[in-house]
Amino acid sequence: MRDVTIGLRPRTSEIARIAAALAREQVTLRAGSALTVGAQLVARFIPSDIEAARRALDAAAVPFVEHEVVPVLLEGRAGELATVSARLADAGIAVRGIYLTAMLDNVMQIAIVADQPDALRRVLGLRAGL
Repeated sequence: MRDVTIGLRPRTSEIARIAAALAREQVTLRAGSALTVGAQLVARFIPSDIEAARRALDAAAVPFVEHEVVPVLLEGRAGELATVSARLADAGIAVRGIYLTAMLDNVMQIAIVADQPDALRRVLGLRAGL
């Protein structure tokens, strides 16, 4: 799984333009956010199809970067994210983004973007491809 990060000028039409480009390639979003930070619009999202998202953004001349995303299951209780974050920090792993991708009863799936995805998997005892 991969995520996409884009940074643009905060114009009223930018989200609509990017959403239309993704729609033309039949890309849906599994998770994401968009917000203005200073003078820049920053959007991060996990597309349903990374290849189609690349095509869409390239065709719309939208610069982007992408990163590997690691899905992690956690119990939906206070302190779980703090525990995971502390373990990653203790291992020297920088977290670049976290998405909530699903929740069912008392279990939530988050998706973590980190500077060292393989080390993240090792620290959390996850297998590659999960």
